Amino acid sequence: MTSLPPYGNTTLLGNAVFLHASDTRQHTAWLASALSGHGLLSSVPLEEVALMDAIGHKRAKAVFLDFTGDQAERSALLASALRRTWPELVLIALGHASQTQGTLAALRAGVDDFVDLDGPGEGVVPLLRERLAQRESARTPAASGRKLALLGARAGLGVSTLACNLAASVQQLRARAQRHAGKAASATVDTRSQRQGVALLDLGLPARDGLLYLGLQSSFSFVDGVQNLHRLDQTLLDSALARHANGTAVLPLPADLTQVRDISHSQSVNFTRLLSDYFDLQIIDLGGFTTPEFLAQLVRQADQVWVVCDQSIGAIVSTSNLLRELRDRGVDTAALSLVVNRFEPGVDLPAQDIARQLDLPLAYVLPARRQSLLAAATRGKLVVQDAPGDAWSQAVADMARALLPWIDGGELERPAADAGGAPTWVSRWLRPWKTQG
Repeated sequence: MTSLPPYGNTTLLGNAVFLHASDTRQHTAWLASALSGHGLLSSVPLEEVALMDAIGHKRAKAVFLDFTGDQAERSALLASALRRTWPELVLIALGHASQTQGTLAALRAGVDDFVDLDGPGEGVVPLLRERLAQRESARTPAASGRKLALLGARAGLGVSTLACNLAASVQQLRARAQRHAGKAASATVDTRSQRQGVALLDLGLPARDGLLYLGLQSSFSFVDGVQNLHRLDQTLLDSALARHANGTAVLPLPADLTQVRDISHSQSVNFTRLLSDYFDLQIIDLGGFTTPEFLAQLVRQADQVWVVCDQSIGAIVSTSNLLRELRDRGVDTAALSLVVNRFEPGVDLPAQDIARQLDLPLAYVLPARRQSLLAAATRGKLVVQDAPGDAWSQAVADMARALLPWIDGGELERPAADAGGAPTWVSRWLRPWKTQG
């Protein structure tokens, strides 16, 4: 990567990353000279997987595609793929204006602008700044559906149970709100009226527990979705995704987990990005997921991330280690929130103590209700449906109600979590693990 000093006070170019997709090194050198003093430039091979991975990993703002010579056809195909997968990206073609074939290919590919390699480089920065400003001003709140990721440092913390019950609660409240709104109100909604309610991405471990809890079967998996990215549309989703009786769509891991090796982390993240065009909310169950790089990429893209932990020392230490791994990969863990699950008020470890040890803001506390959860499971039902008046169900309902206005573009307001208690001996006992993290 070519490191370039920030330009003035502009927020559009100062720390932005730009990619140059080309097999011609001299064009990268020309572009680096033209951008000198503005942002960060990185060269990438003119190849789809490498380019997609670089966009996701580096969080690029713009891509320069090489439309010279025999690269024009490949760049045109890449531009079409990028337009669909990363619609917010600025795409700029690099070429020779005298080469008519390359210029026409760029025009037909729908790039945002064209830069003539035979012209002066001084015009690149003003053009780039203008195109980035246009893309920024075109953004609207809740232009696409929201993504809520639920993390659990290891299996057994109740993440899948929470994800299933929360998805069902939001779906029920969403449907009720839409019925009350009526057809007249829905007619005023543009892109949102084309989206459906809640999708549960059942990616936690043990695999496919979400399907089990919801009493569903599915032969179409998350891997199938990623591999059919080019075919993704409403018809495919309607026919392929398993649906709970309440309307929640469910997309699980494959039964054969070795298939996960066939897809890249960036492809997976791109798939969840595209699903936002079809669902109001994705609840992504990542409980026990053990691939830090994938977690880091997905956490960076999610709109909200809730870390689920219980009162056990093992869970707290495991969660601390997970947060350290995310920080090592550039994730700002201060933006994550904590959900304390299976909370026993009689245990000398207040929820606020756990939040302090993990350096996370406390969002919610779910009471320990093992009997209610077990009773619902034996009847093949979710707790929020089997015992809606139970304290655990009520806590999940509070979460769902807070999510509704956020899904529609508002702020996420959380009820004050009843943390209670003062620091205890456990804080001192845990300090060595916190230091290591």
